Amino acid sequence: MESHFLAYLYRLRHIERWSLMRNTTRENVAEHSYHVALLTHLLCEIGNRVFGRRLNADRAAAMALFHDATEVFTGDIPTPVKHHNPRMLDSFREIEALAAERLAAMVPEPLREAYAPLLTGKTWQRSESGADASGGENAARDVDRNEAGNGNSDDSQPGDEMRNGSQSRNSEDTQPCDDMRISSQSRNSEDSQPGVDMRVGDRNGSVIRNIDDTDVELRKYLKAADLLDAYLKCTVELASGNREFAVAFRQIKASLDRLALPEAEWFLERFAPSFSKTLDELSGET
Repeated sequence: MESHFLAYLYRLRHIERWSLMRNTTRENVAEHSYHVALLTHLLCEIGNRVFGRRLNADRAAAMALFHDATEVFTGDIPTPVKHHNPRMLDSFREIEALAAERLAAMVPEPLREAYAPLLTGKTWQRSESGADASGGENAARDVDRNEAGNGNSDDSQPGDEMRNGSQSRNSEDTQPCDDMRISSQSRNSEDSQPGVDMRVGDRNGSVIRNIDDTDVELRKYLKAADLLDAYLKCTVELASGNREFAVAFRQIKASLDRLALPEAEWFLERFAPSFSKTLDELSGET
């Protein structure tokens, strides 16, 4: 039986980021996903080799590769819309979870155990009472909320479109939210990993997730990498003389400071300055 799973993932290249900003270089979600995976792996290895941690960098990179996969259905929704109020955020998380389950159902059954947790893991834990299912997510969600004022999408882009994206709405492959629902047969015990509950929450938008503790720890590094990618994008645009990104640059830097992640600080000191240099400048300093 044929699967549309990979064909949908390849469509991430059609979904633009920073779409309301004046860009010197356009960026799509597929490019962003690769960059975030690269940065996540790097942050974890910095943690392991510089700060003596024991992080699974390969697992973290895999999580990062799929962290925006649901945008093939939802488009790139800006943070100010998602965070307008708690009900709006909960509703979006439920839509995101439905999109993730629809995508996971396309994975051939022998592979589903490997990929379903990567696709469904982005939705932040929420209990019925609104409290976090895992305390390890608190810092990442706080960063989300702090960014709500700067218009950053995926939770780090300013000025993105306040719609689901023409790419997803115009595609014949995209169906209404109701079509994202997956039958209970596709969420049985054979298709899920231990420690992963892929249930969608109640009508109020509560989404319940029980993600492995290791993944919760790695998610902090994924969140930092997501912010760093936006920071580097702003750095490149500013170096090209594009002041459109000046405010975003300051706000994203403030969000990184609030994370207080030593690995991110180490990265910013050693890697980030090169992004403001020209090719000639880079070649002359090797």
